[in-house]
Amino acid sequence: MEIFTLDFMQRAWLAGLVMAVLCPVIGCFIVLRRQSMIGDGLGHIAFAGVAGGVFMGFQPVLAAAVATVAGSVIIEKVRTRMHDFADMVLAIFFYAGMALAVIFTSLNHSGGVSLSGILFGSLMTISPVDLYIVGILGLFVIAFVVLLYRPLQYLTFDEVSARVAGLPVESLNLWLSVLTALTVALSMRVVGILLVGAMMVVPVGCALLVSRSFSGTILGGIAFGLLSVVAGMLLSYYASLAPGGTIVLTGVACFVLCLLFRNR
Repeated sequence: MEIFTLDFMQRAWLAGLVMAVLCPVIGCFIVLRRQSMIGDGLGHIAFAGVAGGVFMGFQPVLAAAVATVAGSVIIEKVRTRMHDFADMVLAIFFYAGMALAVIFTSLNHSGGVSLSGILFGSLMTISPVDLYIVGILGLFVIAFVVLLYRPLQYLTFDEVSARVAGLPVESLNLWLSVLTALTVALSMRVVGILLVGAMMVVPVGCALLVSRSFSGTILGGIAFGLLSVVAGMLLSYYASLAPGGTIVLTGVACFVLCLLFRNR
């Protein structure tokens, strides 16, 4: 089957599988913290990083990672000082990111990188360098979550109790924001910046309907993420559909089926 033998498809499969694991793992923490839209907002900042990287001649994925991490750190610092207006702070930074993306795009007259592929996802644009960056940063994210699983779990369910228990709440919140930013930057090549937030929420939503524990939700989210990516990529390849949209709609179909199954 050529879908498994073509070089660009092999890179797409590897990047897609990494994304299918990372997005639900991080998504489980942000969904249960009622921050489901943060992935979408960081995508705006990632787009600014990509557009700025293309304009200045930097590697797009690496530029997006740097921009989203810097943005997430600043947002978290400002959010802790303006807790009552946290949603306003997030909105301002997200709009600023999109505005910067528009400016950098208008200044770039040389082309070189398809920004539409970044926005909507493109399997054929995943380069070997992109794959190396995705693999290295993906391992870092997974290793960090494994090492700090218990403190992050405690923080997710009760931040006040975690603070009373002596956990470094500010540092954990900051690192969780950084991990979310890296996940957004790593996943944009497969599903696109406009849809990356969906892959951090939809598989977790499916898992919440069928799981009975926190760890079960994470594992279930990974399973639904893998199912969405594998089925979505196969369908997009043979039906000539956009891969990002097909992957997300496959996940939404899984959510609807899980909802119907739970109601029965």
